Amino acid sequence: MFKLGLIVNPIAGLGGPAGQKGSDHLSGQSGFTRNDNQARSVLRTSRALALLSPMKQQIDILCYPGAMGESEARDAGFSPVVLGGQMNANQSSASDTENAARELAQAGVDLILFAGGDGTARNILDAIGLEQVVLGIPAGVKMHSGVYAVSPESAGEVVKMLVSGELVNVSEQEVRDIDEEAFRHNQVKARYYGELLVPEAGHFVQHVKNGGREVEALVLDDIAAEVIENMEPEALYIIAPGSTTAAVMEQMGLDNTLLGVDVVKDQTVLASDVSGAELDSLVNAHTGKVVIVLTAIGGQGHIIGRGNQQISPDIIRRAGSDNLLVIATKTKILALEGRPLLVDSNDPELDRELSGYQQVITGYRDTILYPIGRGSAT
Repeated sequence: MFKLGLIVNPIAGLGGPAGQKGSDHLSGQSGFTRNDNQARSVLRTSRALALLSPMKQQIDILCYPGAMGESEARDAGFSPVVLGGQMNANQSSASDTENAARELAQAGVDLILFAGGDGTARNILDAIGLEQVVLGIPAGVKMHSGVYAVSPESAGEVVKMLVSGELVNVSEQEVRDIDEEAFRHNQVKARYYGELLVPEAGHFVQHVKNGGREVEALVLDDIAAEVIENMEPEALYIIAPGSTTAAVMEQMGLDNTLLGVDVVKDQTVLASDVSGAELDSLVNAHTGKVVIVLTAIGGQGHIIGRGNQQISPDIIRRAGSDNLLVIATKTKILALEGRPLLVDSNDPELDRELSGYQQVITGYRDTILYPIGRGSAT
């Protein structure tokens, strides 16, 4: 039997749709129940476990109570061994994650599968360091670390490979995190915290996010000029986070929320740093065309699902795939070394619909065709 340790941070990702740049500040607060987070860590864990259900006769799951793992495991058809004693798992804190990691490592699990963001990865690093192989299900707002699968399904695929006895190497991957409070004020203060042991499984595991400015201002100006020249009157433009999209706002002379989502119409800002609910209201009130301007995270390649979770699957469908405007420098694209741009919208069907080839604006009247994928074989 393969002994799988499972840890779910039930509040991971709550801050994303609300535009709060993270969820660490919610840790230990009351009022966050399992139902509150059906859209993020709980359902994303369930998506990963769904791939493992056919192998449940080969897998023993060990976990903490309630929404920290037990509920998700039982929903997937497993009969987990529950550790942790009496606790309110729906109101978990960083110390609960750390305690769970220690107990699972002491129980001799073969792998700890955890759902969360960079804050959760830091908790696990603090608890067990390099003594245990781990893999993250991406469910947080901040996921700059190299310890996450590129999607929930990819996490399931990696576990399937291990359970099936395939040869999977493990390597030390970086845990990085940013200062959430500084992040809310458009300051990126990233820090390296250490490394965790992670399975090496090709395109199933994401890379560490690249930091810093990748290109000269001239290249960004060229991209911005191309976007602005083709902007349509009366259309609603959703400007996703990133330094490349920020160049578009700067060239229009508009204030920009570097790490948030802004909404523009007729080169005028309608709303800045919007939450998911605010964005829904603006889109629902608009009767014309909606365009979403996206850029790729350097090193990882995600264009949807990392730092722009305010842009929901419903909004993406409202805009339509033809109105997803992807902009990126060639330097950023070349850094992917042939790996596709990635979508992780939290809606598997939408991710499948968006997979294929996408035009990417890389300069003034300069466009390339590049693949978009889900990083999953399913």
